[in-house]
Amino acid sequence: MIKIVENDQYTYISVEKSSFSKLNLELPKISSNHLLLELSKNIIIIEDKIALFLKVALDLKAKGKSFVIIQKRINIDDFPEILNITPTLQEAKDILEMEAIERDLGF
Repeated sequence: MIKIVENDQYTYISVEKSSFSKLNLELPKISSNHLLLELSKNIIIIEDKIALFLKVALDLKAKGKSFVIIQKRINIDDFPEILNITPTLQEAKDILEMEAIERDLGF
């Protein structure tokens, strides 16, 4: 199941393992807002999935938007630095705030 919640600050997507293939269809549609993507703990991230996330992260960054992946089981050292990865939704929201400040300051 994919759950999508949009508000004026960000789009939140929650994905269960059985629906991960549907995520490929949904992600390209979401480009006008910051994106928080929470992955089920049962989803194992492998190279082909990383490529999808990198493309989304780069596209959003070019538009001045943030992309954060939320999952407790991910080892962030295994992923490129451009991907923001955090274990909790609150930390993801904090990253959105920090990146907004950085953009305002011109970093």
